[in-house]
Amino acid sequence: MKTLQLCCALAIAVGAGAPVSRAQTVGGADSLDLSLDAALSRALDSSEEVMLARSQIDLAETRIKDALASAMPQISGSAGYTRTLKSSFRTGSGFSLPDSLKFEPDPSAPIEDRVQYLEDHTEDAAFGALGRLFSNLPFGQKNAYSLTLSGSQLLYSGGRTGAGLRIARSVVDAARLALREEEVTIEYDVRSAYYQALFTGELVRISADGLERARRFFEEEKLRLEAGTASDLEVMRAQVELDNLRPQLIQARNAADLAEMNLKRLANLPLDRPVRLTTRLEPPPPGERLDERIGTETLLARRASLQAAREQVSIREDQVRIARAGYLPTVSLSSGYGKLMYPSSLFAFDRDWRTDWTVSLNVQIPIFNGFRRAAQREQARVELRQAQLQVAQLQEAIQLQYEQAFGEKQRALAQIGARQGTVQQARRVYDLTELRYEKGLATQLDVFSARLSLNQARVNLAQALTDFYVADAGVDRAMGGNHQ
Repeated sequence: MKTLQLCCALAIAVGAGAPVSRAQTVGGADSLDLSLDAALSRALDSSEEVMLARSQIDLAETRIKDALASAMPQISGSAGYTRTLKSSFRTGSGFSLPDSLKFEPDPSAPIEDRVQYLEDHTEDAAFGALGRLFSNLPFGQKNAYSLTLSGSQLLYSGGRTGAGLRIARSVVDAARLALREEEVTIEYDVRSAYYQALFTGELVRISADGLERARRFFEEEKLRLEAGTASDLEVMRAQVELDNLRPQLIQARNAADLAEMNLKRLANLPLDRPVRLTTRLEPPPPGERLDERIGTETLLARRASLQAAREQVSIREDQVRIARAGYLPTVSLSSGYGKLMYPSSLFAFDRDWRTDWTVSLNVQIPIFNGFRRAAQREQARVELRQAQLQVAQLQEAIQLQYEQAFGEKQRALAQIGARQGTVQQARRVYDLTELRYEKGLATQLDVFSARLSLNQARVNLAQALTDFYVADAGVDRAMGGNHQ
């Protein structure tokens, strides 16, 4: 019955202890020595999550440039050619007069006739001049070339431009804080995986050691049977005990292999590359065991996720300002400078370029848009309130996370000393029980029970050490990382 209890205890412990591998107990020739610091460095340098968070910073910085662009002058140029295929102005040569109004004196006529013609067609001369005046205008011209340079400058937008720039900067700050929080999370994951890996490796050693003890005991029982000092029943019991321990070792090794793969995944190592963990699962030095509880203000000031949430509040406040600015006018200054030419044919260029230059001051006043501005302002206010509530929730969650991790660390620390003493006692009890059995003062069941107690004590100590280091990683995460 006690043997079954040990099997269950080992199975539960193996299932709870996350990662790692046989390579930490049996290092191959091509194994990679991996310390905890090396695993953290690899994870932070090459983690996809970290690289994604860094790319978010680059993306956010482009928003600053975009926001600045809206406050800068906007200048554009264009060049074009227009061919008029059919015009409402009848011909492509410009303005023309009816024949009755044409002014065409004959320079070869006698002087008396030319003077008389001038006196009779004085009004027609005015119309002829008018026709020549309009003949070079763009109306109905077949060919038209244009070169245009235009520019505009925003003068006043009701605060929208400044708020947009502040939002862009807040987005960059929030992205940097998100990167720091992602690094803290990865540190916690790697440290937890590493110590869980050490724990599963310790379970492999405990199972292998227990199996070796059972095997030696079984061999001794067979020798006693041959010597006539043991019965077949005692040999059979030893065989059953040995067979019951083999599945535990297999289970522990499987859990260790899964743990190793999980650690490799976090550290971005090839899954087929064996590793040997060089950081040992040992009790913490006495001088480093106790931590002082930090104050709430210090805790909250160190947490990047909370600072990022506060940046979101600032963003929402500026969005409220932008929504309010929707009721204010927009003032801008614009200018256009162009050169125009209307040649008689496509490549004739027989006429001079004409200049067209304008400057305008534009004022756009919002009057009514179906209550859309009111809805946008109310939406911005609701989103601001949500961001403020999220900050309050996050503050409570951070404090709770810290208290849980701190309490778990203190609990595990208190258990380490007691379980170290238990292991020493259990090992002494087992050695004495074996000695008593050899002298006929104890039974097989006494030996089995002592071995079970020793294995369980070793498992409990390994679990307490793992809990301590995982809780220590949790305390660092709750405080925003030990790099601060």
